[in-house]
Amino acid sequence: MQTEAFSKLFPLFNAASPDTLDWLLSIATEHDYPADRAVLMEDAWGNAVYFVESGWVKVRRHAGEAVVTLAILGQGDFFGEMAILDESPRSTDVVALSPVKLLSISAQKFIQTLFRDSQLHHRMLQLMVRRLRQTNFRFQLRQQRPAIKLANTLLALGENYGQQSPQGTDIFNIPTKDLADVADIREDEAAYIMEKLHTKGLIQVDPDRQLIHLVRIKHLAHLAGRI
Repeated sequence: MQTEAFSKLFPLFNAASPDTLDWLLSIATEHDYPADRAVLMEDAWGNAVYFVESGWVKVRRHAGEAVVTLAILGQGDFFGEMAILDESPRSTDVVALSPVKLLSISAQKFIQTLFRDSQLHHRMLQLMVRRLRQTNFRFQLRQQRPAIKLANTLLALGENYGQQSPQGTDIFNIPTKDLADVADIREDEAAYIMEKLHTKGLIQVDPDRQLIHLVRIKHLAHLAGRI
């Protein structure tokens, strides 16, 4: 991968110097995982940061016998940074939702790179603050109706990872249970709302290509209470 494409694909590296990009590309390791394969395990010590080159993953936590999906990440995002920054075991595990291609950079070399490039260090802090704001926003939605919460979840996935197509903004056909967990609603509520959104023409589901087309973004935004 060329440094320009590397910088464009991963927002974290937008502000990194050319020397930093060359260095990161030279030390990055590529991994391929099939759908449903665990990428990282909870309680394992962090030894690398991972970057999603293509595909979709879910971040989940075990709560007793239950497993709760906390977040869904797509192309251009990263994970594993918290365990290496505070040198503690991972608090979540990560599982591939689709076939996924990842790049990893060892913890030691990534920390060295952050110290060497202050712009990269600052950019990483910005993105981590952005994640915190998104978590706060989800918390603010806790008392809202299930349809509002699910509409906001779909819009966020489209904004962060969606690909434009003639049908609209395309995201992965995320399992209903995972969508429900992230939206903080029941699985049966998520299934019912998705069916209603499909019936009203706001979304289209393509199971063969494993895609959800967000067809009428403005109507979804109105449902989500954004406009």
